[in-house]
Amino acid sequence: MSCDSRFDAPSTLPASPASAVPASSFVRPAHPELCSIKVFCGDCSCGCPELFLDPKADQARRIVLADDFGQHVQMSVEQLGVLVREAKAGELDHLLVRRCGTEPG
Repeated sequence: MSCDSRFDAPSTLPASPASAVPASSFVRPAHPELCSIKVFCGDCSCGCPELFLDPKADQARRIVLADDFGQHVQMSVEQLGVLVREAKAGELDHLLVRRCGTEPG
């Protein structure tokens, strides 16, 4: 898989929560080896959640999901697959209603 610059979008992967930056100052991750897979939204300039592949990371941390607040989560491709399958099956919708009393929107 090659990195494609047409997927470049404002985002950041800080070293720690304390180093998170405001959405208005987001920049491309400092890790050039990250390949952008999907920008969620992308219709604004305030920073959007983004899904990356880190081809040099160990298998357990290959997928990187960065949010628009400067935080990120790393997981395996298999874990992402489980998350996607459960989301498609409506599992997350049910959890939101049961845990938060709100419909997903």
